[in-house]
Amino acid sequence: MISGMWIRSTLTYRASFAMTTVGNFALTGLEFVGILLMFSQVDRLGGYSLPEIAFLYGTAGAAFGLADLFAGSLGRLGTRVRDGTLDAFLVRPAPVLAQVAADRFALRRLGRVVQGLAVLGWSLLALDVAWTPVKVLLVPVLLISGGAIFSAVFMAGAAFQIVAQDAAEVQNAATFGGNAMLQYPPTVFGDNLLRGVTFVLPLAFVNWLPALYILDRPYPLDLPRSLAFAPPLVAAACLAAAGLAWRAALRAYRSTGS
Repeated sequence: MISGMWIRSTLTYRASFAMTTVGNFALTGLEFVGILLMFSQVDRLGGYSLPEIAFLYGTAGAAFGLADLFAGSLGRLGTRVRDGTLDAFLVRPAPVLAQVAADRFALRRLGRVVQGLAVLGWSLLALDVAWTPVKVLLVPVLLISGGAIFSAVFMAGAAFQIVAQDAAEVQNAATFGGNAMLQYPPTVFGDNLLRGVTFVLPLAFVNWLPALYILDRPYPLDLPRSLAFAPPLVAAACLAAAGLAWRAALRAYRSTGS
């Protein structure tokens, strides 16, 4: 209902909505323009061709865009904690998490999703991959599971902001920073970072591990190829853990004291 209110408010000014959505599309597209500029000087990046990098870019961007669309508002929770306006959500007969996620719902964020899907669509046409039914099915599973993992990170970050009374930068490092990292192949990163994003903050399950299976690429750290099918389970575990963290943080919330 809250999201619907913000959507109706946004669509009241259709020209403004169209311009901001196109602007969001163009702004995120500049990231891929940077990749194109790099490939004007090199044939491969970390051993990967342009269509393969585009596949990583598109899957990461679309998955993150979905999470940002539905859970991105959680990133501003620290402001509400500091000024005490989070209290208003606590007295309403609706789940606090749903209210915060729907607060100031920005439909213009669809531009990021569309841009990621556009690059992904081009990469699917340009890739030289032996497609099988399993690989075809893995693409939408990858996007949905990746979006859920990023959503869990947004949720866990919001819980941390309740306790720390801000620290939005920490959350942005894991969400926006994670999206930027996953746009590039794991071969350009060190083993310690790969271990961290596989076993600690499992962002590798957003797109790297299933994408490497689709692209027939070797796995880092001698990981088994069967992990390509683990993202749904990892997403469920991340959402469950983030939910526990959220409930614990909310129970510890003591308002501003004013």
